[in-house]
Amino acid sequence: MLPLDTARLFFLEPLGSGCCAHGVNVVILGSGRGSNARRLLEAEREGALGGARVKAVFSDRPEAPILELGPAFGVEASYLDPGPYKTKLTGEGETAYVDAIEAKQADLVVLAGFMRVIKATFIQAFEGRIINIHPSLLPSFKGLAAIRQAFEYGVRITGCTVHYVTGDVDGGPIIDQEAVRIEEGDTLQSLEEKVHAAEHRLLPAVVARLSDPAVRRGRP
Repeated sequence: MLPLDTARLFFLEPLGSGCCAHGVNVVILGSGRGSNARRLLEAEREGALGGARVKAVFSDRPEAPILELGPAFGVEASYLDPGPYKTKLTGEGETAYVDAIEAKQADLVVLAGFMRVIKATFIQAFEGRIINIHPSLLPSFKGLAAIRQAFEYGVRITGCTVHYVTGDVDGGPIIDQEAVRIEEGDTLQSLEEKVHAAEHRLLPAVVARLSDPAVRRGRP
């Protein structure tokens, strides 16, 4: 049995069986510093991302550090105007994202710190192909500041979750989770570091496994 601080809970569902004869083309969306995006790109460089290949990184913030990953890893990294709203994609902004992702022939869209709610049109365009990483063991502590929520609530175990994206915010089917124990001496900062480290292990492992043709055909 794995020790609790590295425990993994598997609920993996395959991508559609007709997907990805060429491997899995991945597009990453992010709004911040891009540590999870960086880890995906590092995993690909190390040969640890299976048949997945990152084709582009898009951000809703022109100054976001995540965009610096493009030249560092030789992939396209672009700001896309999200439209007039601060917290969601709608209208022309939504269309711009759908068009850009479709142009990359994306088989998998990874939300890695993308701080906008996406709506039905976007979800339907890539149904069953959008995943998100959330810094809690869903369904606990949905929404913003999930690590702080867990810390302040006083739970002894938290972690991170990769799940499919649906219209239910942070409520789509769970793919995989990693548990993190909150120790007596932990501070919010130390807990954040532990959860982020777990995210950096979990997300590349999920993407690699989703790229496995056997998994895509529904075999464990």
